Amino acid sequence: MYSKNHITHSALSLFSLIAVVFILYVLQPFLVPLFYAVIFSVMIFPIQKFLEKKWRFNRLLATICSLTILIFLTVLLVFLISTRLENFIDNSEVYSKKLSELFRKSINYFEKSFGVGNNRILSGTDLKTENIIKNNFDKIGVVISESGSILGNLVLVPVYIFFFLYYRVFFRTFIYKVFNSHPKIFLNNIINKIYLIQQNYLLGLLKVIIIVGCLNSIGLLLLGIGDPFFFGFLGAFLLLIPYIGIIIGSLLPAIIALATKDSAWYALGVIGVFGFVQFLEGNFITPKITGSKVSINPFIAITSLLLFSMLWGISGMVLALPVVATLKILFDHTPGYEAYGFLIGESLDKYLQSRSKQRLKKWEKIRKMKHE
Repeated sequence: MYSKNHITHSALSLFSLIAVVFILYVLQPFLVPLFYAVIFSVMIFPIQKFLEKKWRFNRLLATICSLTILIFLTVLLVFLISTRLENFIDNSEVYSKKLSELFRKSINYFEKSFGVGNNRILSGTDLKTENIIKNNFDKIGVVISESGSILGNLVLVPVYIFFFLYYRVFFRTFIYKVFNSHPKIFLNNIINKIYLIQQNYLLGLLKVIIIVGCLNSIGLLLLGIGDPFFFGFLGAFLLLIPYIGIIIGSLLPAIIALATKDSAWYALGVIGVFGFVQFLEGNFITPKITGSKVSINPFIAITSLLLFSMLWGISGMVLALPVVATLKILFDHTPGYEAYGFLIGESLDKYLQSRSKQRLKKWEKIRKMKHE
């Protein structure tokens, strides 16, 4: 039998969880730019550190220079992507005509091969096919514009980045004062772990994007698809949306293959190339590069992606893994929440292996101390 206090505690925990989710949903316009700013601050902090230590810049000048470099690279990347996508949308009428013609040929083929229906089926399925395809192209344009405006609408991100970099010592001191019951060494250890796991995630993701972009581009080049490097690296860049991003990235070159090639096998070839690269990325490339630096088990990773996408849309999918990885560190170092950190972390087999390695290292140290 559960005690009354236990039931009350469980009810309060459930109510607190609901309240947190509600607050996260309501404060999305504030929290999403803030989290993006934290990630970008971690990304450019090595530049800031280099300017301060190597070139002897003061903190204000180093912050302005680091932020300027980030803004320049972001604007350049957005300009290149938007220019090519705008060209794709401008040619949508040409693509839609060719796709509708391919659709009609497919209907004729099925009518002749299987004797299904007559010309009425063709006229019925015609149902202004060209307009349907054109509308789908328009929807693709809307989705692309909305996705591209994620960063464009976050006008507060540069402001947050500036303050995070310039006042980083101030914020660290604030943490010391809030958690003054804990020693500074303990707090510094948590802060450094959070910083390192975010940095490792970003650096690993950048390496994966470059490798996957090269593999995608080579596959598209061999198939003779137009703009192979652009679509190859666009599909790799969409890895920022884990698991489904590369699927979205494969749709555009597949549509172009259908519209520009004489055979539908080219479109299947594009999907096959992207699928094979996705297989390599998920099973070999990402595990080899990132290893266990972002130690989140697959079940929690997929669950967090779904929940954060329901909460914050595409932005939630991008932020899900860094946020959950940070929560794992906080849970691991907070008394009473270690079980949640264990749940988020690696699988039991990997956990036991890591524990065995830790015991082996400890035994080696003891053995060396005895010999000395």
